[in-house]
Amino acid sequence: MFRNRIGIGLVIGGIVFSVYSCKEQQETPSSTFDLLQTKLLTPSCAISGCHASTNDGTFLQHGLVLEKSVAYANLINVLPKNSTALADNLLLVKPFDSEKSLFLHKLHLYDNHTNEYGNPMPLGLKKLTVGQVEFIEQWIVAGAPATGSVADASLLNDPTAQSENFVPLAAPEAGKGFQINLTKFEVVPNFEREFFVYKKLGNTTDIFVNRFEVKMRMNSHHIALYNFNGSIPASVFPQPNVVRDIRNPDGTLLFFNMIPMGYHIFVIGGQTPYLNYEFPPGVAIRFPANAGLDFNSHYVNKEPTPIDGEVNVNFYTAQNSTILKEAKTLNLANTSMNLTPGERSTLTKTFIITSAVSVIALTSHTHQLGEKFVIRISGGSRNGEIVYTNQDWRHPQFVSYNPPIILQPGEGLTSEITYHNTKDKLVRFGLTSVDEMGIIFGYFTDL
Repeated sequence: MFRNRIGIGLVIGGIVFSVYSCKEQQETPSSTFDLLQTKLLTPSCAISGCHASTNDGTFLQHGLVLEKSVAYANLINVLPKNSTALADNLLLVKPFDSEKSLFLHKLHLYDNHTNEYGNPMPLGLKKLTVGQVEFIEQWIVAGAPATGSVADASLLNDPTAQSENFVPLAAPEAGKGFQINLTKFEVVPNFEREFFVYKKLGNTTDIFVNRFEVKMRMNSHHIALYNFNGSIPASVFPQPNVVRDIRNPDGTLLFFNMIPMGYHIFVIGGQTPYLNYEFPPGVAIRFPANAGLDFNSHYVNKEPTPIDGEVNVNFYTAQNSTILKEAKTLNLANTSMNLTPGERSTLTKTFIITSAVSVIALTSHTHQLGEKFVIRISGGSRNGEIVYTNQDWRHPQFVSYNPPIILQPGEGLTSEITYHNTKDKLVRFGLTSVDEMGIIFGYFTDL
């Protein structure tokens, strides 16, 4: 609003002079976008490591710089990198249409779309208030102009925190599956909590699962469920329902609790707040009687106050007589890496199969230095063909193939991963978030 100030009338020599504070009278108010930039984007988004510049380690994953000189151009009518948002015909900001603006959805906590479009932003930091989100929505609905005042600036001072409004998954109907949860747990301030807990599935006979559904509270880095290979020693096999944190309160590692990780076999996992994966008709993954899975949850809290984590996992079962093929899991890791400080490196590794298979789904896993993950077919008539690409390590695509990818003996898959080591030290393959990884996960069936 304009702030006019009437000066004091001075009587000098019988003449009345009206004196005004010209400087304040001539001020023009900041535009809505200027306020958005100054009050929200610069302090919460355009920070080092996030959306500050193209030099951020995460830039190639999100492709979005929100620094003042380029933020407006980088938001308006720009296609998103998130594949689901792209398929839904969203833009980062679509003037006059808040529902088709991914930027706004990413600022809401657990609306119907945020689950599909990745974690709410800013990740690990204090979320915008109800009023601040409303301010942005008013700006978009008014056409998202670069200049002019089109939103109520007082909303920026609204202290009302958004409610996470986490609604747990409803369990499958009786006879159609079961639910296993990591019930609400605390993540202390300024801490990354990652832990494992081995949970029995409660099945007394073999079961076939043809669909997984996962839902998590915000600020989750990932959830992964693992089986164990047959070589794990009994001395390190985890006891059921015992939480195994991998960090002490001071951040140092609890190496003994990490030993079972070396014997893991991937079953299902994801890095988005909601995951819903269903196998093709007639295909399911088998769990033998009295099976258990190692649940791995990782939450990031960059705030000065505690936050809650929680994970719901639904297992949907199918009648054994309806299963035509048994799904098996891919876990193809390139563990040979020495990433030089300050440099980009592209590492490749080919994994050859010995019997004919039908690949039905692929996904990827790196940590924060991974910029681009490509999977190619190796050998045969499709040699070198790219079948998977991901440039967002936080939200890797889980791609199903129909028809499936058929691989004959002697053929295989090649991982081609580009890393940008923005750190000042050598980085190698490792199990913590400060190390790196490069793993092809997925599902296949025998032919």
